[in-house]
Amino acid sequence: MLVESPNMAWHYSTIGQLGGLIISLFGWVSSCVTTSIPFWKNLNLELNELETWNTGLWHACVIQDENIMECKSYGSLLTLPLEFRISRIVMVLSNGLGFLALSISILGLNCLKIREQNLGLKKRLGIAGGILFCISGMATLVPVSWVAYNVVREFWDKTVPEIVPRWGFGEALFLGWFAGFFLILGGFLLICSACFLQAQTKSKQFAVHRKPEVRKDPRLQSHHQYLPPKNADLVI
Repeated sequence: MLVESPNMAWHYSTIGQLGGLIISLFGWVSSCVTTSIPFWKNLNLELNELETWNTGLWHACVIQDENIMECKSYGSLLTLPLEFRISRIVMVLSNGLGFLALSISILGLNCLKIREQNLGLKKRLGIAGGILFCISGMATLVPVSWVAYNVVREFWDKTVPEIVPRWGFGEALFLGWFAGFFLILGGFLLICSACFLQAQTKSKQFAVHRKPEVRKDPRLQSHHQYLPPKNADLVI
């Protein structure tokens, strides 16, 4: 019977872990950029087309003619809308979880050799890192989607006159959606790679401890069965 080589299992799991780690790293960096840039909501004034207002979690900026941007931080946290105040906390928590997941996932990589190689510990580290990446991705999607929902609700609010300018989606919202998706995808790949490594390790250990079955030749059995005794004339 053809048995898969243990090196092949390590090869597949290592590729999956590295791919998941790279995807998660891209999502984490994108999430950090989404948190910092002031492009969550934008506003184009019809009376003054030379100015574009942008707001983020930390700053409010105005872009004037010739692409000159001036930003100013918020004076007080109480002046921010409720979704911005909660989004600050959730996004910072998401970035912190992403950094922790990145550190744990690196320690759980198969290609990272330690003196005392413990595959069980590497499996637990890989699964923990993948779960933290998934939580970080969901924590990124929640505030981004909440702000987008409020923008849509205010845009179609019938109680506001049509002449009043409306806020629109900023580039940070789209970047945040991509960041959350990549964090969840990368975390899922890390979890699957760790489980795949553990399954292959168990089958490898079973193959090592299993003794080969020795089959006897039936011709030898029949020969020994009908072999006459050496002292056939001896009577007891």
